[in-house]
Amino acid sequence: MITTVTLNASIDKAYYMEQAICNGEVMRVSRCRNSAGGKGLNVARVIQLCEEDVLATGIVGGYNGQYLESLLVQDNIAYDFAHVAGETRSCINILDPKYGSTEYLEPGCLVTSEEEQVFMDKFIEIIAKSDIITISGSVPKGLSNDVYKKMVEMVKAAGKEVILDSSGIYLQSGLQAQPTMVKPNKEEMEALFQVEINTMEEVIHYAKKIAQLGIQYVVVSLGADGAILVMKDQVIHARPPIIEPVNTVGCGDSMVGAFAVALKRKYPPKEALAYGVAVASANALSPETGSFDPQQCIDILRNVKIKEL
Repeated sequence: MITTVTLNASIDKAYYMEQAICNGEVMRVSRCRNSAGGKGLNVARVIQLCEEDVLATGIVGGYNGQYLESLLVQDNIAYDFAHVAGETRSCINILDPKYGSTEYLEPGCLVTSEEEQVFMDKFIEIIAKSDIITISGSVPKGLSNDVYKKMVEMVKAAGKEVILDSSGIYLQSGLQAQPTMVKPNKEEMEALFQVEINTMEEVIHYAKKIAQLGIQYVVVSLGADGAILVMKDQVIHARPPIIEPVNTVGCGDSMVGAFAVALKRKYPPKEALAYGVAVASANALSPETGSFDPQQCIDILRNVKIKEL
């Protein structure tokens, strides 16, 4: 079983607009779609579409937390969350014909140290039932800066594989625990190393720096250019065919989900990277976040170009 962790879950609201946003005016939404959101829950949906068993865990609270769990029931995704006194946040993604996707992300409720410990106690039990763990996204207020580091250490102590997809201090501290895989994008690496990255050579250079920390797989997403996989002694680039994206929100989460599936299935590195890029590209063709058409994914996978750098 693959377990996905979402500490800062949300009710994701997609607002579909027939006309471009006009600041300062009343805007009417033509269609609204609510979903159980947060990066880890996008990952969970992708894993389910890849036909692997998945469990969603993390932290939820309040009426929004109850609503989020009901949405997961509708999606047929198993879950086991820790519950807190605060209210689970909402996040809004406005999709209009002029600007594309514009996101408004709430910060998340305050979580006490006692509530953090309740989750950690639950997490120990969940690790024992899991083969692969993915840890994704931001954390709500109140959690310790090294919460991801502690979680990665717990997973590794149990002899399981773990993927970390975060940013800022949470990525920085998490790297110290040497997760199996991390998936930074260019902007996250720039923040991590306090540099500006402009070329593929620089992307590879800083990805190698991460790998040298003891990370087995460093996957850097490159948008339309696909992704690179950097290992101790090998660099692989996978480029998808040209597509016309509909909604790129969740592409990174889709890649994480696909890699978790690839690790579960013991795919070799080149096959795992190609699969991750194909799933992420198929997600970009879907108007829904963390979703893809399996047949489109198969068609894209046949046309992914793999090259060693």
